[in-house]
Amino acid sequence: MPSLAGKVAWVTGAGSGIGEAGAKALAAAGAIVVLTGRRSDALQRVAGEVRKAGGTAHVQPGDMTKAETASTIAGFIERELGRLDILVNNAGMNIPDRGLQKLSPSGVDQVIQGNLSSSFYGVIAALPIMRRQKDGLIINTASNAGRFVSAQPGSPYTAAKHGVVSLSYSINMEECKNGIRATALCPGEVATPILEKRPVPVTPEERARMVQSEDVGDLIRYVATLPPHVCINEIMITPTWNRAYISALERGF
Repeated sequence: MPSLAGKVAWVTGAGSGIGEAGAKALAAAGAIVVLTGRRSDALQRVAGEVRKAGGTAHVQPGDMTKAETASTIAGFIERELGRLDILVNNAGMNIPDRGLQKLSPSGVDQVIQGNLSSSFYGVIAALPIMRRQKDGLIINTASNAGRFVSAQPGSPYTAAKHGVVSLSYSINMEECKNGIRATALCPGEVATPILEKRPVPVTPEERARMVQSEDVGDLIRYVATLPPHVCINEIMITPTWNRAYISALERGF
């Protein structure tokens, strides 16, 4: 029997990249997956591929920067599926004009809402269901930028992802008594569509050396299949060919 048979997993940002790969990996392990994102057509494509592979997927599109989206979808999950075992809080974004010289107040709001507020909304919506079960796993997609400060991701993204890491630890502090655990997933460079938002283009050769979405999806599946008494507080995954390290080596430190 698949290790996640009978489990329900809600994946946000599921239309591409890490979210898509995570949803497919969880479904392959037997979970019923609920797919959320802004683009219904992308979600339908992912759902079709999950079903073609023998899995079960429900499409629930919506903008996770709006609190009502999270509560509405959580309501659907509880009403139609009866439980929620895993939340992969993966919705996120960045903007090209991320440096302080070009940054606008609207840009700040967009990045903070797209990465940090959306994560809080998902958690707040999921927790009541998980508390009633006395069991649940929340995987929050943070970033290396949630642990290290550098100019490349931009200060709003860096601040938001630091917040996501803090949110994960707060869940573990406050909800461990309810059998709920959280993992802050902190990837380095991953070859996903968010790279298109970078001010400096990334070449195909560089993308090929990065961590791939499927690598992170497999890691999400691994965390989800651990026994309930185990909490992985934080995971960092980076490319072996780490461009920050390579740059330092080339400069001779």
